[in-house]
Amino acid sequence: MKLRFLFSLLVNTCFLFTSSGHVGSPGVVFEGNAGPYSLMVNINPPDVIPGVADISIYTIDPSIESIQVKPIYWGYGDEGSPKSDPMNPVADMPGQYEGVVWLMSSGTASIAIYVEGEKGTGEVVIPIMASATATRDMDANLGMVLAGLGMFLVILMVTIISAANGQSVDTPGKIENSLRRRKIIGGSVGLLLIGLVLYGGKVWWDAESNAYQRYMYKAPTATSWVESQNGERVLNFQIDAASVRKRNRLSMKYLVPDHGKLMHLFIIKDESLDVFAHLHPKRVDSLRFKVQLPEVPAGRYVVFGDIVRLNGYVETISDTLEIPGNMAINLPDSTSQWSDPDNTYIVATADIEKDQYDFGSDILICGKPGIETPLLDGSTAVFEYQQNESFIAGKLYPLTFAINDPEGEPADLEPYMGMMGHAVIYRKEGGVYSHLHPVGNYSMASQEIIESRIAEASVAPSIPEANVFYDSVQQVVNEIALLSETERSDLLMAGMEHTGLGLHEDHGSTVTFPYAFPQAGEYRIWIQMKRDGKVLNSSFDAKVIL
Repeated sequence: MKLRFLFSLLVNTCFLFTSSGHVGSPGVVFEGNAGPYSLMVNINPPDVIPGVADISIYTIDPSIESIQVKPIYWGYGDEGSPKSDPMNPVADMPGQYEGVVWLMSSGTASIAIYVEGEKGTGEVVIPIMASATATRDMDANLGMVLAGLGMFLVILMVTIISAANGQSVDTPGKIENSLRRRKIIGGSVGLLLIGLVLYGGKVWWDAESNAYQRYMYKAPTATSWVESQNGERVLNFQIDAASVRKRNRLSMKYLVPDHGKLMHLFIIKDESLDVFAHLHPKRVDSLRFKVQLPEVPAGRYVVFGDIVRLNGYVETISDTLEIPGNMAINLPDSTSQWSDPDNTYIVATADIEKDQYDFGSDILICGKPGIETPLLDGSTAVFEYQQNESFIAGKLYPLTFAINDPEGEPADLEPYMGMMGHAVIYRKEGGVYSHLHPVGNYSMASQEIIESRIAEASVAPSIPEANVFYDSVQQVVNEIALLSETERSDLLMAGMEHTGLGLHEDHGSTVTFPYAFPQAGEYRIWIQMKRDGKVLNSSFDAKVIL
């Protein structure tokens, strides 16, 4: 009862989030309902603020008559938001709408979608992170044109001022020496005044540019390393304090749990991508986390740590890690203070064909679209997409994965950390990492936060004292860890809408992850679902073209 009260308190005071992390994949994908209407939404926020977010909405409901959208900011609520703008139907593409929304300030925001149709009205709020992450350079040719026009205007103004103090007060065609001096003095004073105005403008512009650079978002950095500690390999992940002070307004004490964990840490074997681990470090202090390292092989890895802040801002902190060989053998998980029952890893290779696969091996086949792939427990997985067909960058896809149990029947899937599936997508050439779920890659509980901010109207959000918040959250996380699997799932899944689940007539139980690949390249996708109390890991390759 005490835990439910604390958990509910965090939710109702806007401190609990369900989120995803991203690198190089800023688009927000949503699949769910706006009242009685089912929608898939793809939002591409701008990388400069103010800037324009591109929005695409897909639906198969023919009863929809109109869709409107508007931004709502966490710090201001609905009263501080502009009026909504209509989305435009796409010609010759029934059920598809497109439009844009201006985002005028940085921070946690959302896009509110309002739908009208034969079934009445519906609305939904989709959280997004509005961050300035880039600058724009002016085109050189345009700069030269503007500079020429500026010079022309300066000369014109000096000439007008000079004439106003000279010829304008004399008989036409006659200029006395005194008036000529007045003309020169007037032109000089005019030139000085215009110069001062231009200098003041430059000072103002430089100040705005410096402020923009200062507040342009950059994720915190971290240092990770492996040490041998009491007979086990322990992975340390330490956030660099300087990067937090410079780039973030809130202390790292204001972290909130996601699926009951304060951090989701993913490690991927560099270049080969044949090793993947999903880990959940424990917090040592506000900057340092530790977790038992599974029996992954030595080598160089890329590391991604997903965290969520008090105001709903989702961050991914990345690093590289060198795992040395010849270190201590791990203790059993049950005896390690740094272990977590939800930690899991996979070793999978694309170099083995199905007919050559050793079913007694601990190494999995990395699957391909449309081909049945064996899993370690004897079940099979299929990536539901045409064989040898590429995906198109920027296009929204329902990435569907089907699971059959060892008897060939649809697998009875169970929730894993409150969700029916987790997926991580990584571009082999680097530059893209995304962690998503069947409902999309947005923060579900952030919807509740924005909705509560709308209800609060213009009341400013309250920020609790850092140490009190830190201790309260830590207490909740500790108590969640003590729950049974059933109790934990009931708690984490409360109020969630689990879309993306289904059944394929040939291939078994399905889970769908909506996603739009942001760049062309070769991708690897790791899927995690659960059956018979064990996590089913699988991996698949996908090719994306422009």
